[in-house]
Amino acid sequence: MSETMKGVFVTFEGGEGAGKSTHIAFLARCLRELGREVLCLREPGGTSIGEDLRAIVLDPKNDAMCDQAELLIYEAARAQIVAQVIAPALQRGAVVLCDRFYDSTVAYQAYGRGLSRQFVDACSAFACQGVEPNRTILMVSATAEEGLARATQEGADRLELAGVDFHARVNQAFLDIAAQQPQRVRVVHFAECKAETARRVFSQVVDVIDGLQEAIDADSTYFERIEEPAE
Repeated sequence: MSETMKGVFVTFEGGEGAGKSTHIAFLARCLRELGREVLCLREPGGTSIGEDLRAIVLDPKNDAMCDQAELLIYEAARAQIVAQVIAPALQRGAVVLCDRFYDSTVAYQAYGRGLSRQFVDACSAFACQGVEPNRTILMVSATAEEGLARATQEGADRLELAGVDFHARVNQAFLDIAAQQPQRVRVVHFAECKAETARRVFSQVVDVIDGLQEAIDADSTYFERIEEPAE
């Protein structure tokens, strides 16, 4: 991320059914209690254009979509959310929490679909225009089969219908990315309870979000209360 940007950009990655949205919500709640401006976003999406593109790329009826078109739709949605939402938010000092970003494109379109990693990286760099995550949390919770079972309880989208072998490649891709970039990408394995998993997530971002460690230290019961509904 450019040195001129003042905010903090944290992305959450993982395979299907990884539980990313739950822990984004927990972290956002804590940061808002600290008085921080927090934006919770998802990819593709986050803008009216991005949501329209999301509907196209995930619609099962579009099963004739070629892999190259799929990649470019994701990058188009990314270019829009970076320019319209993420970059301005970081400039004004907000914390941006995003459910998926360019690591998902590497995992799904390069490893999953078999497109050129070099070309995928070049497309993402063009779309991001210098915006990069300060930290990425990789949520690891299940096998591809288990994750798909959770994610598709109410029906499957076009990517979820790609099959177990596809999603096994995706899951392995995320682990490879984490091994390649350990300073940015931190692996969080799920615990038996959400509170302990949240503790693990928070521990991996305290060094990039000012005031978070102090807030946790000041409230010894925070993680015991984290699953309580917000007032």
